[in-house]
Parts: sequence; C-alpha cells; structure tokens
Amino acid sequence: MSDILAENLSGKSVMGSDGTELGMLYNITMDLNSGKLRDLVVDPDEQLPAHTVEFDSNDAGQFLVPVSRVQAVKDYIVVQR
Repeated sequence: MSDILAENLSGKSVMGSDGTELGMLYNITMDLNSGKLRDLVVDPDEQLPAHTVEFDSNDAGQFLVPVSRVQAVKDYIVVQR
C-alpha cells in the first residue's frame, strides 16, 4: 500500500469487504514501543446493529478494527470482514 497522510483519512467512511458500511474513522491507535499502527477507531453507523459486527469495541462503543484488516483506501477504507 502506498503512503497516505493521516489528515487524508480523518472522517473517511469505513466499509466491510462485504459492502456493509461500518461507520466513520474517528482515530488510529499506535503501539508506542514499536511505532506500528494498531487499530482503526470507528464511530459506528447508527443503522448498523452492533451484534452484527465481530470487531472489538471500546468503552465508548466505537469499533476497534485491526490495521492488518485494511484491504484498500480509496473513497472508503475497506476492511476485511
């Protein structure tokens, strides 16, 4: 994957590889020791039933999508489901 500036990802829609719109990118977490990106923090789509999503969530109800699941970044961030 080519380099992408974080400012270009802010507020981008996140979609599952099955076409399900998961929500909007809120933030990205990083491992401070290694510098590797860890998770996409996604504000869930209000229409999406939370029980249909297999990703972990934080205390605020946001999905934590491992960066390793990102398949493409174009108009949407596409993640493997």
